[in-house]
Amino acid sequence: MHSTASLDKFDIKILVHLQREGRCSNVELAAAVGLSESPCLLRTKRLQDMGVIRGYGADVALEKLGSHVIVFSEVTLGSHRSQDFRKFEAGAATYREIVECYNISGGYDYLLKIVVPGVAYFQALMERLLDADIGIEKFASRIVLRQPFGPRDHPLTILLTREPEWE
Repeated sequence: MHSTASLDKFDIKILVHLQREGRCSNVELAAAVGLSESPCLLRTKRLQDMGVIRGYGADVALEKLGSHVIVFSEVTLGSHRSQDFRKFEAGAATYREIVECYNISGGYDYLLKIVVPGVAYFQALMERLLDADIGIEKFASRIVLRQPFGPRDHPLTILLTREPEWE
């Protein structure tokens, strides 16, 4: 279990705002969360130093860049010792096409989100993964047909205050 950071309402406001507006200036952030600029900057820096804020990035609209395929692959390993999990994770991490990797419970061991130019590329990638000898026993894949909505901000106010927003 990971240790949790002790955050107050201003820290939560900072995180919520930065999820939506990562490029805002400290002046804009301070005004949005109700702090003066200097304490706001110190709090943001502290959240970065604690590792709560991992970084800032652009939300790229892949559909505007041309053809691509998103695939979710369920992967089952051949054996389940801790070194088998480490071997798979280290091997999978070397493929840029695997953009997310989750070790999960249930009928398989990992759920991978893979982004590739097309189905043929995906098939070749899976063959390379199987040939890489990183412990894959079997896999099942689902090609995304459309994304009705997606990626959303994390529900920080719910997670950190434990209060449902519908009240």
